[in-house]
Amino acid sequence: MFKIFRKELDWGGRKLVLETGRIARQADGAVLISYGDTIVLCTAVGVKSAKAGQDFFPLTVNYQEKTFAAGKIPGGFFKREGRPSEKETLVSRLIDRPIRPLFPHGFRNEVQVVATVLSHDLENDPDIVAMVGCSAALTLSGIPFFGPVGAARVAYIDGQYVLNPTAAQLAESKLDLVLAGTTEGVLMVESEAQELSEEVMLGAVNFGHDQFQPVIEAIIALAEQAAKDPWALPEASAEEKALAARVDALTRAPLTAAYRQPLKQVRQDQVAAAKKAAAVALAAEGLDADKAKGLFKELEADIVRNAILDTGLRIDGRDTKTVRPIVAEVGVLPRAHGSALFTRGETQALCVATLGTGQDEQVIDALAGEYREHFMLHYNFPPYSVGEAGRMGSPGRREIGHGKLAWRAVHPLLPAKDKFPYTMRVVSEITESNGSSSMATVCGTSLALMDAGVPLARPVAGIAMGLIKEDRGYAVLSDILGDEDHLGDMDFKVAGTEIGVTSLQMDIKITSITPAIMQVALGQARDGRMHILGEMQKAITGARVEVAATAPRITVINIPKDKIREVIGTGGKVIREIVETTGAKIDIEDDGTIKVASSDPAKAQAAIDRIRGIVAEPEVGVIYNGKVVKTADFGAFVNFLGSRDGLVHISELAQGRVHKTADVVNVGDAVKVKVLGFDDRGKVKLSMRVVDQATGADISDQVGPKGGSRDRHGEAAE
Repeated sequence: MFKIFRKELDWGGRKLVLETGRIARQADGAVLISYGDTIVLCTAVGVKSAKAGQDFFPLTVNYQEKTFAAGKIPGGFFKREGRPSEKETLVSRLIDRPIRPLFPHGFRNEVQVVATVLSHDLENDPDIVAMVGCSAALTLSGIPFFGPVGAARVAYIDGQYVLNPTAAQLAESKLDLVLAGTTEGVLMVESEAQELSEEVMLGAVNFGHDQFQPVIEAIIALAEQAAKDPWALPEASAEEKALAARVDALTRAPLTAAYRQPLKQVRQDQVAAAKKAAAVALAAEGLDADKAKGLFKELEADIVRNAILDTGLRIDGRDTKTVRPIVAEVGVLPRAHGSALFTRGETQALCVATLGTGQDEQVIDALAGEYREHFMLHYNFPPYSVGEAGRMGSPGRREIGHGKLAWRAVHPLLPAKDKFPYTMRVVSEITESNGSSSMATVCGTSLALMDAGVPLARPVAGIAMGLIKEDRGYAVLSDILGDEDHLGDMDFKVAGTEIGVTSLQMDIKITSITPAIMQVALGQARDGRMHILGEMQKAITGARVEVAATAPRITVINIPKDKIREVIGTGGKVIREIVETTGAKIDIEDDGTIKVASSDPAKAQAAIDRIRGIVAEPEVGVIYNGKVVKTADFGAFVNFLGSRDGLVHISELAQGRVHKTADVVNVGDAVKVKVLGFDDRGKVKLSMRVVDQATGADISDQVGPKGGSRDRHGEAAE
């Protein structure tokens, strides 16, 4: 029999259980972790040797949700889980980001981490559970990993921080913040906030870091009982050390000169030339040039980082706080509902907003249940944006992650659905990139939505911060370049308004950073955000008064719930007929709210009139347009107010005596009728006799009793 090891702790008012030794025993590390009734199986497997010539760390993280975890059968024809959903992709990134920096420098062995959701209690999100479980699996596996990592979700409700809120609590929260880190500090932050201050955001990070320390202790205690023997890490050989010395001697001077070039393309050309010359020289000396690829990057990092710390100046000549020149334009595409071109230095985003109706909402079949999304933001990063030729395909993890980050930044400022009943889609096409294109997307999206007439509460802007940290000091960089992102220690993105922060994302490439550094970064980011918002106001100061002429106009009306069936009709016959004849789009909600949309106001009004005619109750004394639908000896039945019928008695068909109904009206005739009242069965009594059929005027004061009329002297005449 196999031996099972368990660790339990009370965490945030619920029991967290870590178990190993029962399931997936052939994996290097496997942990079954539960929180409430949410259960995730996390495994880690590593390859004992690296591929020859491999110059990167091949870490793969796969988070997968099985629908049986929530008692569901997958939709679609095949009835099995298929390609990863957006949630699965985002959580895979969430797990990857804090664990990647904790593998040894130069480690090139392939590692795969898999988290499988086996049970979901619909209260505790599996993402935090999976992050902790994967950290535990790696810690037990023997794979070189400088963890463990703890993780937590933090909410902010009624001025108080809440650890790992339930789904119901999160709905009431002003903050949804996920973070991960070690005992030393924080490694990763992802959040959406409702314009909270920098102080509140920093407090949430510190609160979460303190709260997941018991989890780290539980993982360590489990590892002391069940961890496998650690892998031996090979040390650098004398040959590798000699190669590093030659690379330094051959390339330090030309690379230093290249990184003094402020223009990206010129700089890249000079860097490439220096590497090529060094590779030729190394080959001539009989050294392996392929092994030098990683050494080049290390040398570049050393040059750039020390230059910033020594001089306070960066690659493009800026100091640490200056934001690159900004140009903001709106209305750049004539047929789009809203468009903006946002350029910051050598980073540029073309953002286009499209407005639709409720029929355009995205239906998402999530593990926790189906829901509809009326705001979509899609980010695209074509290879030409960085001057490369590359494969064009479906969005990857990077595109999905960057789009979601921008979505979180803008989402808190969107108008309530009942005040602006449109479905909104923004597409961000990155046309140039050298620095944070996700933050350019935030700025461009805000501009495009305002250009489309979406009444944002306030404009939103974003900025990316960087960090250079060495033993002798550190420097926080505002509006980082691409090279500063690659060669630096932190990617810290902050988005928000003039009031507060709406989104914060942080990734650290070193073991951790201190709260003091985070406080400096947040303060510097706020100054940069205020500057960017000022530049954006030069293009547009607020939402346009009306939506674009090419966008649909949506009119919202309300009808009694018991009238919904009449508007829809049997099998949808009535509503289809209204849509086909008027050309308008119509959405009907269960509470009686009806949204009528059309870019042509006349079509929308025609549909509204038809609907109001169906649900309206006839009023005594009011004249209506109608159509004869049936005749009888005693009178004619007239359809009016949509599907409502009433009887015009033969005595009310016309002035004077009428001998036969067909002498006055026939089926299909358009007539004008006045409501006289209701009989004892509630049937409507109508009159044509007291209505001028040509003008629709009420002439009841000009006619006498049934069967005759009055002349100008008031005497009855035949």
